[in-house]
Amino acid sequence: MTEPQNTNTSETPTAAQHTNSADAILRRLATRAMGLTGADIERIVREARLKARRGKRAIRYEDIEDGIRGHRPPVPYNLRWRFAFHEAGHAVVHHALDLGPVRGLNIDTGEGGYNLVGFHAWATDTRDWYENMLTMLMAGRAAEQLVLKRVSSGSGGTDDSDLARATRLAFDMERTLGFGTEHPLLYRPHRDAGAVLDRDTELANRVHAKLEAALEKAVAILKLRRSIFHALAKSLFETQAMDEAAVSGILKDVETLHESGFASVLT
Repeated sequence: MTEPQNTNTSETPTAAQHTNSADAILRRLATRAMGLTGADIERIVREARLKARRGKRAIRYEDIEDGIRGHRPPVPYNLRWRFAFHEAGHAVVHHALDLGPVRGLNIDTGEGGYNLVGFHAWATDTRDWYENMLTMLMAGRAAEQLVLKRVSSGSGGTDDSDLARATRLAFDMERTLGFGTEHPLLYRPHRDAGAVLDRDTELANRVHAKLEAALEKAVAILKLRRSIFHALAKSLFETQAMDEAAVSGILKDVETLHESGFASVLT
């Protein structure tokens, strides 16, 4: 986002409106395109230009958005709500734990929900930080559990899923990061965490305990932030894609747990 600059010329209201409209459209397109590769975007723009050329007209915002969506049918109503609660859960917990900015949320990707978050450069790699990361990763599942009472497989299933990332992180805390429940000073590198967990039941229990604690903490945060959580989920359900400004507009009035004095409730 570009900061306003002082100039010797003044912009007319009409020109300002056009600029704001163009900026809003670009932000919406960028949010809709979250999760796509550079090659995907290049192909979409190329096809949109071809469509406009065939119609003997200028390219339109709708051409690119249609290209982003492809020929996918709309997300079913119930599934759309599940995606909205899941991603809103991640966003609210990420913000509450002051991990960094929430760049955008999207529940119309064709492959489930998607969130783009940033992390503070000044964050310290302490046990607390890693535990907060685990809590954020488990927050989508916590949101489904809290609101819908039944969780889906959306948190797992692939090597880059929430459960996979959380399991690897909890495993590393036990084996290589110096935060293990047993023998924390030992550095024990590994190539296949799954194979190690299959062999070592005690280690698997310790890793699972970390995930259970993170899930419980995420549920507690979402209960404390219930109104904001529901407001964000509702907005995401309606718009299907939200950029950083839209998300921040809902989260901005929420104090971080560190400032609110509620941190003790979660320990």
